[in-house]
Amino acid sequence: MTPSIFKGTGVALVTPFDEKFAVDYQSLGNLLEFQSNQHTNYFVVQGTTGESPTVSDDEKKKILAFVLENNPKKLPVVLGIGGNNTFALIREIENTDFSGVDAILSVSPYYNKPSQRGIVNHYELLANACPVPIILYNVPGRTGSNMQAATSLTLSQHDNIIAIKEASGDLSQCQEIFNGKPENFQVISGDDMLTVDLINMGGIGVISVLANAFPGIFHNITQGAFQNDENRYIDSFKKLQHLNPLIYEESSATGIKLVLSELGICKPTVRPPLYAASNNLVERIKKVLVSFD
Repeated sequence: MTPSIFKGTGVALVTPFDEKFAVDYQSLGNLLEFQSNQHTNYFVVQGTTGESPTVSDDEKKKILAFVLENNPKKLPVVLGIGGNNTFALIREIENTDFSGVDAILSVSPYYNKPSQRGIVNHYELLANACPVPIILYNVPGRTGSNMQAATSLTLSQHDNIIAIKEASGDLSQCQEIFNGKPENFQVISGDDMLTVDLINMGGIGVISVLANAFPGIFHNITQGAFQNDENRYIDSFKKLQHLNPLIYEESSATGIKLVLSELGICKPTVRPPLYAASNNLVERIKKVLVSFD
């Protein structure tokens, strides 16, 4: 397997819930069917957009099995396995059936704020234990600590660490990674609105929240960026710039599920501690969505 299977658009799938907060597999099937008719390149299952902190281990296994069984184009699948307890993650890896899984996405440890050397040690232990490759995930806005470029470059030397999802928002840090990385280590945008910038630097695409609802737009964005054809995506990209901040205003899962509910794909239900979108946010998102018609 080579990292090239993750070129283009990866969709960080939401986990649909019904009104009683149970996993809504019919709606998850709707989402997968919707994606199968587009140009999505791979799925990310049980990342933070999938509300993984509030999904039980048993539910995670069933969700993964459902995605694998309802993946008509047999797109590559990345499984989210991350946290801030290294040995617990190793046990989770040991107890996971990786049949049909092409890689894991593992977020940098949050809350306990390890040193950079601690981050390196954490990922090396996971990489040594994991039977499939690892994609690092740097998202300081969620974790409370930044994985510095030097740390990413150290980890890029590990045979079982193949890529990084970079969501620091720091383009100079991203450029430092591009300047020093091995040729076979790939950089994926973790920020929808920085997709073009990272592709222009040498990135291979994006793991996207908004692509749950707009996979065709993200196909045009990534392919247009690869081909240096701004005309292919510029109008749609401008629309997304108005929508994107609203998606994250009351958490990404809340925002993107509201959009998906407007498209008739799933209900807007999120699990506590997340909460339903405020009436004010609902109205503002609906107003922006009119421009996409």
